[in-house]
Amino acid sequence: MIKLHHLRIGRSIFTVWQLEELGAEYELEVYTRDPKTMRAPQSLQQIHPLGKSPVIDDDGLVLAESSAITTYLLEKFDTENRLAPARTDLQDWARFTQWLHYPEGSVFLPLLVKMLLMRSDQAQPIFEGYSQKEIQLHFEYIAKQLGDSAYILGAEFTAADFGVAYVVSLAQRLGQLEAWPTLSAYLARTQGRPAYLRAVTRAVE
Repeated sequence: MIKLHHLRIGRSIFTVWQLEELGAEYELEVYTRDPKTMRAPQSLQQIHPLGKSPVIDDDGLVLAESSAITTYLLEKFDTENRLAPARTDLQDWARFTQWLHYPEGSVFLPLLVKMLLMRSDQAQPIFEGYSQKEIQLHFEYIAKQLGDSAYILGAEFTAADFGVAYVVSLAQRLGQLEAWPTLSAYLARTQGRPAYLRAVTRAVE
């Protein structure tokens, strides 16, 4: 059985969500952040040298990095291609893969910079200018891709929505979604899915 090392207040809730969407059996090992530093406990380094979350352990295979975990879970549990196109359809699969890796590969950094700036009591105009410009660029791109669709790749929910929903939720927490009401609606739609609600319930037990 898969064991997910889950750090509260972080992105690993989206891996719990994936496991629920896939109907996989799994065990949660829950960790809490230091209330002063908000960093992960050192005990996570006993699982993976980076001490980050999410990390899964599947019969001795210890795997980190959200997108890699998603790909592995799809290969193992999504044999009917409910959440991702088949690799035989190369163009659809490539488009899906781009959106699967895009959130953490491109969008997360300017949001992280914004978050750190909000926690600082010193003005950092260079970094503030960078983060605002990049957030504007990326969220216009995401909103354009979404358009009038229910989900990021069209009418059907896919595994690409896990990562996109993650960065959209982070942007919302940072007060960055006011200009994009369609993304706020998208977030409400994705987080209203039964599997997401089950994930939240289980992850905060």
